[in-house]
Amino acid sequence: MIYPKIGIRPVIDGRWGGVRESLEEKTMNMAKAAKALIETLRYPDGTPVQAVIGPSTIGGGAEAAKCEEYFSTQNVVATLSVTPCWCYGMETFDMNPNTIKAVWGFNGTERPGAVYLAAVMAAYAQKGLPCFSIYGHDVQDLDDNSIPADVQEKIIRFAKGAVAVGWMKNKAYVNLGGVSMGIMGSFCDHSVFQKYLGIRPEWVDMTEILRRITLEIYDHEEYEKALKWVKANCKEGFDKNAGKNLPEIIRKSKVVPADKDWEFVIKLTLIARDILYGNAKLDEMGWHEEALGKNAVAGGFQGQRQWTDWLPNADFTEAIMASTFNWNGVKSPTPFATENDTMNGLAMLLGTMITNTAPCFHDVRTYWSPEAVKRVTGWQPEGVAANGFIHMINSGATALDCTGASVNEKGENCMKPFWEMTEKDVDNCLKATDWCRADYEYFRGGGFSSHFRTRAQMPVTLLRTNVVEGVGLVMQIAEGYTADLPDDVHDKLDKRTDPTWPTTWFVPKLTGEGAFKDVYSVMANWGANHGVTVYGHVGADLITLCSMLRIPVNMHNVDEDKIYRPHSWSAFGTQNKEAADYAACKHYGPLYK
Repeated sequence: MIYPKIGIRPVIDGRWGGVRESLEEKTMNMAKAAKALIETLRYPDGTPVQAVIGPSTIGGGAEAAKCEEYFSTQNVVATLSVTPCWCYGMETFDMNPNTIKAVWGFNGTERPGAVYLAAVMAAYAQKGLPCFSIYGHDVQDLDDNSIPADVQEKIIRFAKGAVAVGWMKNKAYVNLGGVSMGIMGSFCDHSVFQKYLGIRPEWVDMTEILRRITLEIYDHEEYEKALKWVKANCKEGFDKNAGKNLPEIIRKSKVVPADKDWEFVIKLTLIARDILYGNAKLDEMGWHEEALGKNAVAGGFQGQRQWTDWLPNADFTEAIMASTFNWNGVKSPTPFATENDTMNGLAMLLGTMITNTAPCFHDVRTYWSPEAVKRVTGWQPEGVAANGFIHMINSGATALDCTGASVNEKGENCMKPFWEMTEKDVDNCLKATDWCRADYEYFRGGGFSSHFRTRAQMPVTLLRTNVVEGVGLVMQIAEGYTADLPDDVHDKLDKRTDPTWPTTWFVPKLTGEGAFKDVYSVMANWGANHGVTVYGHVGADLITLCSMLRIPVNMHNVDEDKIYRPHSWSAFGTQNKEAADYAACKHYGPLYK
């Protein structure tokens, strides 16, 4: 794979005869320090992020051109210009309209790095090229080659977003099926994916899965391995259908015998993965076209109802695809949307790109006020749940990482990138999950739902993308925590909905105003029936990424001093940053317009 890289541009005062020579070492030291910092990050496949330094310091247009020529051979998607001094603005800046840009100006008194930073920001703004400004809060000595903490934070935030943009570009979002049950989010707007993300949508009819099952177009050895693993690790749970006298229309609709459900959904899982990514084993079997895959970065499965009215559902497939492990061990999670909700699939993708943790798909189901909880259960909510909470639950397709059963070095329950997952973590997640037979009244074809309860109190970020007529793509963000309710309270509340599905109790951080005045306001302002949680409070990183893609953020509870967008956003207003974000995104337009 040709990885997207960050290009480091060491920019310098072009005056030879003492000035430039005295700055060469310092300028290159800044570039090397930035490179080392950026390379502490990882790509979604776990390999270290790559940064490349230009072939020389850049004192003018000729050297800027040589740097650009070199970067064109390196798949550089973003550039970070670094300098300790005054430089010639338009002669040294990155004028490539296709790269994401940032400039780090050294805060020192010996040379006017801040003056250059301000001048080049003005140039970028006037040229219509958004650029991120990086300037340390405190003055450093010229011989201090360390990167201050506040500068590190901005460089890392910039690099995370830029890598995500580069990773997604020219990949595919694969729609297995179409629109589920009239859910508008299931409608894949090809222009949104192409213009904002550089992603090519593809559509594969669900009958392709049946063709591959019928013709046995899957790795038979891996199928046997997966089936053995499932039997050993995926314990069956509550059967909601037991003892029910179901109507004839339901009884006659299940064409796959119940004792064959596991075999069917495992094949479905292998095939869905192969459609997205390809599989060299299929080429060995003579299925050359099928072996290629779709070069996917994400996807979704329609399921309801044309599939699930007679065939086992894809809940197992969706949960395992999104998890950080399967029968082959730990793996990179695949954003794979239930009900092919492409807008939630996109949120899954962006959340995973930023955190490298599993994306957890939810219905944003019910707001429980403290008063309602007390009335129903007799318990007065306390602690993190004191102001009420939102019941996050969906039809059994949430990543198993959402159990919170993994443990970090401090002994805290958490979610992890796949390369940090241990055998114990995997085992804990599996033991925290059982698989309940699908409710035949909902899913006539059967199947299994992942069923668990998020018992840990963890920091998470809830996010969602929506398309709004007249505006375009927008993002909603709510940082908060998962809550672990007392067992009897959980049981009483959880059993008021489907008891075979996974439950996460979510509490957003409140600001006391706007959409975050209270928990009810968060629920009331949420833009759709679905949302995604990823591990950690990463709203600031998502805001930065959205500004790169020109996606305005219409709802968030991120501290204002953490908001980091291109410098020119302030030219659209400084009093109301949300309005300025909307105006800037509208003016510049989608990244790939």
